[in-house]
Amino acid sequence: QGHLVESGGGLVHAGGSLRLSCVVSREFFSSNGIGWYRQTPGKQRDLVASITVGGITNYASSVKGRFTISRENAKNTAYLQMNTLQPEDTGVYYCNTYGPMMINGKYYWGQGTQVTVSS
Repeated sequence: QGHLVESGGGLVHAGGSLRLSCVVSREFFSSNGIGWYRQTPGKQRDLVASITVGGITNYASSVKGRFTISRENAKNTAYLQMNTLQPEDTGVYYCNTYGPMMINGKYYWGQGTQVTVSS
């Protein structure tokens, strides 16, 4: 079990919904904000949503009103509810602390979860 384990991705039609989950090691979860990041081929990994320890959320303009980030502290788990999905939402979604955690001097990322939205 790694420090970050994402799940919940899949293939959906445009207009559909998915709920992503991310289990984070307690040592990193309890005292850090959490972010969901999206990476598409040939592009950098972009932050799409974040939530502070106190529950304050922030969203990229492209997902505002469609995505909802939340966290369940008792389970060290963060969620990303994605509604009204569009083909441009396709990508690999990663969660991480906000900013990304570093272990042994290197940024640490989980395996991510693939989201594919068909038109």
